[in-house]
Amino acid sequence: MARVIVDVMPKPEILDPQGKAVTGALQRLGFTGLTVRQGKRFEIDVDGDVTPERLDEIRDAAEKLLANTVIEAFDVRVDAE
Repeated sequence: MARVIVDVMPKPEILDPQGKAVTGALQRLGFTGLTVRQGKRFEIDVDGDVTPERLDEIRDAAEKLLANTVIEAFDVRVDAE
């Protein structure tokens, strides 16, 4: 069984209040020079081989359901493990 990872992040021009809150908390804890943007990670287990057609299918699912493409960008990759 193979695993495909879909990472979803806010587009750079979109405000990220959760990331900003985490950045502020890290600074208060003494972690300086760090900026956080918070997103989502989906791990999809695929029966059989991950073919280019299967990856296209997963990209389609990500575009239709996993990401709000108006404000989020996503990346699909096969897990190396």
